[in-house]
Amino acid sequence: MDRTTSTEINNIMKQYGMKANFFEKYGKSFKVSTSEGNFALKRISPYTGTGFVKNVQLLYHRGYNRIVPIYPTLDGRYAVLDEQYLYYLMPWLPNEEKEDRSEKHQKMFRELARLHTLSVKEVQITKEQRKEHFDQTNEQWVRETEFFEEFLERSEQKWYMSPFELMFCTFFQDIIQALNFSKKQLEQWYEDSKDVEKGRTVVVHGKVSTEHFLYDERGYGYFTNFENSKVTSPINDLLPFLARTLNTYPKRLDDSVDWLYTYLGHFPFREDEKRLFLGYLAHPGPIYRIVEEYFFKKTKKSEMKYVKQLQRNYWLLKNTEYVVMRINQIAAQKTNAENSGPS
Repeated sequence: MDRTTSTEINNIMKQYGMKANFFEKYGKSFKVSTSEGNFALKRISPYTGTGFVKNVQLLYHRGYNRIVPIYPTLDGRYAVLDEQYLYYLMPWLPNEEKEDRSEKHQKMFRELARLHTLSVKEVQITKEQRKEHFDQTNEQWVRETEFFEEFLERSEQKWYMSPFELMFCTFFQDIIQALNFSKKQLEQWYEDSKDVEKGRTVVVHGKVSTEHFLYDERGYGYFTNFENSKVTSPINDLLPFLARTLNTYPKRLDDSVDWLYTYLGHFPFREDEKRLFLGYLAHPGPIYRIVEEYFFKKTKKSEMKYVKQLQRNYWLLKNTEYVVMRINQIAAQKTNAENSGPS
């Protein structure tokens, strides 16, 4: 239960040289009204720390300013520790949306591409590092294939399969097809890049969402909530977003494909990045985890809950399959157009 009081809020605002007239709670943030204006006071776990502030400062240094700024306290700190929480202060943006959902996503992905473009850096990657990544990932995916095959065999040997086992057997071919596709992309990635000695890193936001893309009074979009940001491959911003977006009932998610190509139009992937991205995107990890949990009885869920979770993960698999198929179709059309162009 949240027991934050006006006294606690004022104790924090004093660190910024201000007094709170009143405040309202919005999720993990507070809208704090002062004589200097309205501010957003974000509350986070102290274990999160303030390391993400360095990434925000790095982006500013590289010329990317579409970030909701984090204000320092009077003594230069970027967060205040009070009781069991850390608090940091930002301006309050009105976030009045004047376009539909698809347009907001288009703007967000254009900004994400610009964020990645301005923070991109080439780093040295040895042949040994690439081989180690390939060997570890390939070995894991081979083990998963063997586990799925064993679970199928055990299920089919029974006189009466459980509802979960019956559903798994029904889905088996699609699951293995996705896993084989992922392994093929991984193998192609390694073949294409094993002699390439450089890779690209960017500052990834860490939790891309329209909830973390806010509008100011002029209608400009700004990213907020960089608490999960880090310097890594750009695919680590796209994969979690797509996993959340595609986790719904089966449907043609052409909007997701459009948003992805909005991003790629401004920050194109290299061929090896595209292979790795498609391999991880298509990988049926959620299905593996729920089948493993069921097999080893790791939790006390009911059979019905297991069946529902397997069903939802299968829907995710099919939605992902559609997106991957569309990406490959678009790539093939582009290649054919280039090959049939004027000589």
